[in-house]
Amino acid sequence: MTFEQFYLGCLAHASYLLGSEGVAAVVDPQRDVGIYLEAAERLGLRITHIIETHLHADFVSGHRELAERTGATIYLGEGSGATFPHRAVRDGDEIAFGQCRLRFLQTPGHTLESVSVVVTDLERGPAPVAVLTGDTLFIGDVGRPDLSETKTPAELARLLYDSLRGKLLALPDDVAVYPAHGAGSMCGRNISADRSSTIGRERQSNYALQPMERERFVELLTQDLPSRPEYFQRDVDVNRRGAAALDDLPPVARLAAREVLARQRQGVTVLDTRPAAEYCAGHVPGSIAIGLGGQFASWAGSLIGLDRELILVAEDQTAEEARMRLARVGIERVVGVLEDGISGWASAGLPLAATGQISVQELHDRLGELAVVDVRRQAEWSEGHIAGAEHLPLDRLRAGMAALDRNRPMAVHCKSGYRSLIACSLLEAGGFTQLMNVAGGFDAWRGAGLPVG
Repeated sequence: MTFEQFYLGCLAHASYLLGSEGVAAVVDPQRDVGIYLEAAERLGLRITHIIETHLHADFVSGHRELAERTGATIYLGEGSGATFPHRAVRDGDEIAFGQCRLRFLQTPGHTLESVSVVVTDLERGPAPVAVLTGDTLFIGDVGRPDLSETKTPAELARLLYDSLRGKLLALPDDVAVYPAHGAGSMCGRNISADRSSTIGRERQSNYALQPMERERFVELLTQDLPSRPEYFQRDVDVNRRGAAALDDLPPVARLAAREVLARQRQGVTVLDTRPAAEYCAGHVPGSIAIGLGGQFASWAGSLIGLDRELILVAEDQTAEEARMRLARVGIERVVGVLEDGISGWASAGLPLAATGQISVQELHDRLGELAVVDVRRQAEWSEGHIAGAEHLPLDRLRAGMAALDRNRPMAVHCKSGYRSLIACSLLEAGGFTQLMNVAGGFDAWRGAGLPVG
């Protein structure tokens, strides 16, 4: 049996291709489906099955386009409400091709229609070798239980407790675990960077799988839940009906600097995708900085949403990549890209803004003078922070910035500097003028041996 994992770092998303004797199944496909078609051709396989472990909330799936291009059947857990042709599956339903057997387990909790897929490779014997757990079970974590419009988080958490213990932990310890997401995904709180595990390892090390009563589990899962991005429900709705093919999107226009300025004044968001050093050295005033080097699309969806028109600031070779990544989360209203990049803006005689950077040692020396804002998640803050810092997670920054002192110089930090630069750009757009991004973030602070609260 052929088994390949495709990992999309910008979304911390894992998808899979399984093949045997000329036939293949794709599980949880990303929106740009060419990678599966190319892999199938390389391996001499024909894609006849497409499996969604659930209706994804954090990205737009390519299941509809892949089915149209291959003629494959789409499989979803019963009760999804999907409006495209598909087969609704229940506990015990199977797909068989060649030496591969795929058995479905209904594992609600992250969503009501969630399923896991038990994989058996008959070349290796009759026992299961792996389970594709979607967003039900991650490495070191489990799926967040707050994505239903009809069930409370507590109700979903109770379902998840039963799914984990009654279905997944009933599998042998040596069964490999392959989830749909890794570290950084907003579908969990503290997912490991590992790409796979085993049932036995998760049984021992995953906090959510330790022996506990159901209501204790519910308490753990529902306390301090991170904010649910507004675009999540929009992506669920898109995936329920199936997204249009990417080739259907209109071309992106190249816009002269003064036209960009005019549209920005009309309310269009300017999104700067360049690395931190380039943005800090000079950028369009009021632009939002989300670098391509990190969880670009997820943060764009969370902080900008799907409805705003965007103009990109990007180098020529990265503009199309940025647009593709945005489309993966359902952001399709990219109306243009700044012609000639930031140099085109400067050549037009338009003003540039700059963002200062500060080292952790200088920050330590100026703690009494500077306000410090920590934009990491709650779990990161709880593991250690700079004494006296204000904790304001990035996904709550806009709502909380009114309480910050605009008249005091402010140093902003996260774990490594990626999220804090986004925060600086949001604060600048909100009228803050005395901002500094902490280079290297809290990792650099710890690495320098500076005191941790």
